[in-house]
Amino acid sequence: MRRAPTLVPRGTLVVDWAFFGEICRALALRVARDYQPEVVLGIAKAGVIPGAVVSSILQCEFASMAVTRRDEGAEPILVAGPPASIRGRRVLLVDETCDSGNTMRLALNEVRSLRPVEVRTAVSFRTGPYQPDYHAFETENFIILPWDREIIQNGELVVRPDYVARLGS
Repeated sequence: MRRAPTLVPRGTLVVDWAFFGEICRALALRVARDYQPEVVLGIAKAGVIPGAVVSSILQCEFASMAVTRRDEGAEPILVAGPPASIRGRRVLLVDETCDSGNTMRLALNEVRSLRPVEVRTAVSFRTGPYQPDYHAFETENFIILPWDREIIQNGELVVRPDYVARLGS
């Protein structure tokens, strides 16, 4: 049975695995309506997970690149660029969320430098003013993804300390 996302007070959207699966299916359907990528390129870390699922649903190749931020609010930096195999191909660039668009713009510049035939952008959650070509869900809430909710500390699985207040735990 499909469950709806859990809204926690203070503008937090807690995404469980079932809802994440529905988001990926919705995103793949939106893309498939008017675009047929040859390669889905996920932006690590969080964009790799929906990217792999969407590529599987669309039955096309998957690859990844890595972009990070050294500190919260810092500008994104490239860690590992896209593979040369995207040259001359239709690419769908996927990330989990998109707010300001800084990460997506950096990734797009790197992808375009390899001269794909076409590149379009997709995100699971549109959270700000940046307009990707496709998105599955739009929200202003802080999003807690199922793979980010818990971490291991001292050999124990615990709720991430920075999420405790948001989750009311």
